[in-house]
Formats: sequence, C-alpha cells, structure tokens
Amino acid sequence: MTESKGIKPKLTLSDLYAEDVVYSARPSYISNPWLEPEEHQSNFLTGRELLISNELPVIVHEACVTEKLEHLFQLVDMPKPSHVLPFNSKESYEDLLRELAHEQGKKIYFQYVHDDDILEASYYALDKTTFVALNNKAKIPEWTTGRYLPKRAVVEVDQLKEEVRQWNFPYVLKPGDDLPTAGGYGVIIVYNEQELAEALQRIEAAQEQTDHMIIEEKVEAVANYCVQFACKKDGPIQYLGSAQQLTNDYGFYNGNENVAEVPEQVIEAGRRIMEVGVSKGFHGVAGFDLLVDEQGEVYAIDLNFRQNGSTDMLLLEPLLTQGYHKFFSYVAKKDNAHFYETIVKYVKKGVLYPLSYYDGEWFTDEFVGSRFGCIWHGRNKEEVEELETQFLKELERV
Repeated sequence: MTESKGIKPKLTLSDLYAEDVVYSARPSYISNPWLEPEEHQSNFLTGRELLISNELPVIVHEACVTEKLEHLFQLVDMPKPSHVLPFNSKESYEDLLRELAHEQGKKIYFQYVHDDDILEASYYALDKTTFVALNNKAKIPEWTTGRYLPKRAVVEVDQLKEEVRQWNFPYVLKPGDDLPTAGGYGVIIVYNEQELAEALQRIEAAQEQTDHMIIEEKVEAVANYCVQFACKKDGPIQYLGSAQQLTNDYGFYNGNENVAEVPEQVIEAGRRIMEVGVSKGFHGVAGFDLLVDEQGEVYAIDLNFRQNGSTDMLLLEPLLTQGYHKFFSYVAKKDNAHFYETIVKYVKKGVLYPLSYYDGEWFTDEFVGSRFGCIWHGRNKEEVEELETQFLKELERV
C-alpha cells in the first residue's frame, strides 16, 4: 500500500525498522496529569500512520479499520491496510502487547512510553531509557549541545511559585520530568496574574507525579517549524522536510501546513539535534519544533524523538496536488452519516486526502462522534481555505 498510480511516498516506516518490530501509536491507558487524552482520541491516533506504514505491522483500534476507511482509501487508489493488529479495549490492547512480545518475540516501537507493568523495557524496539531521556524537556540543552535555547530554568516544583516572581510575563511553563506530553497539552503559556494562579493550581494537582518544572522565555516568533528527519538503525540521516506549525496563543496544536522555503539555519539546527540523538542510539522519525524570531535567531522549544502529526503530510507529498497542503483532523458533532458523506464528497473532488477514519458507528451502546484525519491539498492556500470553509459549513447543515 505504498503507491498510487505508480507514485510512491518519500519513505515508509517499514524502510526504517527491522522485520520483528511492531508499531503502536496509542498513549497508554494509564494517563498522567500532562497527557490526558480522551479515550476515543487515543484510539483514533492508532490509525494515523496506516498509509505510511507499508509492511510494518501496526496496532490499530478496530473502529479505525472499518469498511468506511477502506472506501476512502479506494477513492485515492490506495488498497485496504493489510498489516494491522486490531484491539478493542484496554484489556485487549495490553494483552496484544504481551502476546506479541512474550509469545511471538516481537519488539514494540512505541509512540508514547508505557509503564513496565504493561510491558517490560526489554521489549522496546528503541531502548526505553534512551527514548524517555530524549523526550524529556528538561534535557533539551543536552540534545542541542547548549545551542538554540531561549532563557530557561529548571526548578523543583515546590520552588516554582517563588521562582516565577523573578520572571516577566509572558513566559512558558512545562513539566521537566520523564512523563510524556503531546499536542501542547503539557505546555502552559502565562500572560498575566490570573493565568499564573490557574497554572499554579493545575501544577499543584500534578505535584505527586511532577518533581520539576521548566520556566521558559516566550519567544516572539515569526515562524514556527516542525523540522523532521529519519534514520534507520546504523543508517544515514535523511531530511524529510519541514511543516509550519499551526498553534493558538496558548500553544495548543491546530495542525500543520507545508512551507515552500525553510531557512537553511533551521534545517541545519535540526540536523545537528538529530545527529546528537542518533549518537545516543535513536533511530526512527523525529520532529523538532524550532522557532525563528525577527532577528533570524533559531530556538528549539520542543524535541519530539518520535513521529509527528505532519509526518504523513511530508512523506505523502509526492501523491498530493502540487501547491498548498494542510494536515488537520475533524470530529463529528452529532450526525456520523452526514459527516462521512461530506468527507466522501470532498475526497472525490480531489482536494481532501484521507489518512484515518475512526468510525463512531462501530460503537452500538452510545453515540461516539466519528473522527477523520486528512490532508487538504490544492493549488494555493486561498483555494484550500475557501474549500475548507465550504466543508465546515456543510458539516453544520444537519
């Protein structure tokens, strides 16, 4: 499932991993105070990499691989995913992990770290200690060799209230321990006293699982890039491309768009960071959030040594309409059938490329809104924005 009309992605995940590796994109069912995604969102994430997985087996929730997804893929000349390992609950997910590891001798390449009582560290395809360390925000100075850093401080959580009084608004607060975060959920941007009070209250609630917090200067950025690289174990580093991050004023992730020109100093900064990660034992796909200010200075604000939301968009670029691309996802509010019909309409127009579909109709005991991950692709941004506006209006007509 790696080509459409003879055109192939830049790279697929099975190009990077050994034959005994299985991929899991799902956060653990055991949440933490800095990563508490809703259960259906976590299940939805398991279907995101199907089109770029190729021969790599992927653990996927059953609602992500219904006939609706198969039909959407047929519309873009992509066959039904064949290397999927389905689960449908916490118990079946964790049982599947243990069966793959203990009985089949597989290694699991996790997108998010899991507790040892779910699966022992020896079954990680990427050394667990390395994986945790590389994604620890407090250790960013190590992986950047002290470069590309805004003003920052790592403090013990019980000293945070006193320490922040030495900082001027706005600034950023982040957990500084090994707990995983995603999508900006673990980032708190503070603009005023009221927001500081709310932040301190949230941090206090997380204090049992959080020893350190990071205080960081908020960079006034003119551009926000996710610069991505890939590396097979003991292989060369490959630059995959860069996407511009779409976030709100508080750092929450709102998708990505492609970018025609990326400053060379941004790519070089990302490559230097990737080289450090690879020297520590990393292999796979990594994406680094790098900001550029008005003076052209580059700042590393987050290092994700794992796949990113825009990885699909970068790898599938050869299959998309040349021009403007935007990665995003949508959730049905009340009518799953209308939601799906509208999606099909725009996929048939050749402007909406399907990546994943979480079928709410798979659930029979309650209403679950379907979810759709996709890439908009058109000649230019104005055209795509107009099409997306029409799409959203049609979704509301129920």
